[in-house]
Amino acid sequence: MTTPIHEQHDVTRAEVEEKAKLQKHFGRFDILFFLICTLVGVDTIGTVAASGAEAFTWMAILAVIFFIPSALLFAELGSAFPEEGGPYVWARLAFGRLAGAINNFLYWITNPVWLGGSLATLAAFTFGKFFLHQDEGLDGAAWYVFTLIFVWVGVLAAILSFQVGKWIPTIGAYARFVLLGGFTIAVILFAIKNGIHGFGFGDFGVTYPGFIALVGVLMFNFVGFELPSSAGDEMTDPQKDVPFGIFRAAIAAIFLYGLPILGILLVLPTDQVTSLGGFVDAIQSVFTVFGGSVATDADGALVVELTGMGMILGDFAALLFIICLLTSGVTWIMGSDRALAVSAFDGAGPRSLGVISARFGTPVRVNILSGVISTIVLLATRYFVGDNTSRAFTTVLGLAISTTLISYLLIFPALAVLRRRLPDVARPYKAPWPTFVSALLTILILFATIQLFLPGLGVDWFGDDYRPDGWEAGEGVTFLITNLVPLLIFIVMGVIFYALGAKTRRDVVVQGDAHVPE
Repeated sequence: MTTPIHEQHDVTRAEVEEKAKLQKHFGRFDILFFLICTLVGVDTIGTVAASGAEAFTWMAILAVIFFIPSALLFAELGSAFPEEGGPYVWARLAFGRLAGAINNFLYWITNPVWLGGSLATLAAFTFGKFFLHQDEGLDGAAWYVFTLIFVWVGVLAAILSFQVGKWIPTIGAYARFVLLGGFTIAVILFAIKNGIHGFGFGDFGVTYPGFIALVGVLMFNFVGFELPSSAGDEMTDPQKDVPFGIFRAAIAAIFLYGLPILGILLVLPTDQVTSLGGFVDAIQSVFTVFGGSVATDADGALVVELTGMGMILGDFAALLFIICLLTSGVTWIMGSDRALAVSAFDGAGPRSLGVISARFGTPVRVNILSGVISTIVLLATRYFVGDNTSRAFTTVLGLAISTTLISYLLIFPALAVLRRRLPDVARPYKAPWPTFVSALLTILILFATIQLFLPGLGVDWFGDDYRPDGWEAGEGVTFLITNLVPLLIFIVMGVIFYALGAKTRRDVVVQGDAHVPE
């Protein structure tokens, strides 16, 4: 006999009130398209490709030892514990409310930072480069207007009911199919016409410094299978649909990542691929096959000019690229905002944030808060970094990666813990070797996190081969402080959120299993 999930933990009066407002509009293919938007983030394609052919090899290795195991893990958790709030609920059941509150704050805060930082920055750069022919992207007042519109369109999209809002990830998924499929075709035609940049088989060999440079961003690309489960109570049949969506999205994501990265390596010299503009520059170059030219200036830099049909198709690809960026941000905001709202009405956050709109069935207050945080990050980054678009992009992306990965240090172990603690819960799908899978993923995440804060630790900390771009020798302590201070602030905020939920968690209507930590 299996035990109902709601009997596994205390249920607050607030939870009963707010869950009554949720609307079931999240079906099987909605979950699949949502996952494709979640997993295939085009903003980091250039960052990965900048490491050369070695990046392709490490991507393949991590797909086997990290991406696929995490798919197995979340297929079980998402189908066995399909409650609203997904990753928060799993961490809370496994480790208690306080740990869940801190972890969930980190999980949530990453996304408004990411939306207002690297996503908005890259979208503005792309728009200016293609539509206004400004090599450095938008600047001045135009930059502020574009990025603010980008952020708040994303926030308003997250507010919409899933009945309407679910079409945004669907549009984003199809935009990825057209953009990345069209880019791959253009690469083939470009190679036939102009030849390829070329690299030898030995270039695919792996190195430890290469792994340190790539492990964080690749894992950042490869997380997100859990996100649809943040809307677990809005799914029509999570026990069947979650595994269906996860396994198909995993296959699609591997191809949608691998092909464009290989394409960039084929058409651009590695020393000219940048984190900010790598994919955008490659789009420009390959679409000259339809009209335009590629040359080099006196300094050896590429000079690309699109004309005729090449310009039309290039602009269309740029528009799709911006749509992909926006829908990435929207899907993550949709999921993580729900998780924060659930933690709030569960008593792990302020009750005022744990409110579901009766009209939309979405956490509008948290959505607005995410928009405010995104705007603050947007303006603060511009103030401190100025017009250095590349520096702004890499700085905020680094913060988003480190904060995101840390939140999985409690989410991944939850599989093994809940197998032992709650064995009677029905599990429509069971991941093989749960203890091994949880341990493997947690160790990989822990290693990546340490290297993000202390690159090269154990070999040559902050040495020439491990130091992040833009930093000089002797700045290791400054780098550590710059990355550590925001993390500590976020942890403190998680504790404060927990303290503010004291009154809510005392008002319990269902007393849960005593074995579940509070």
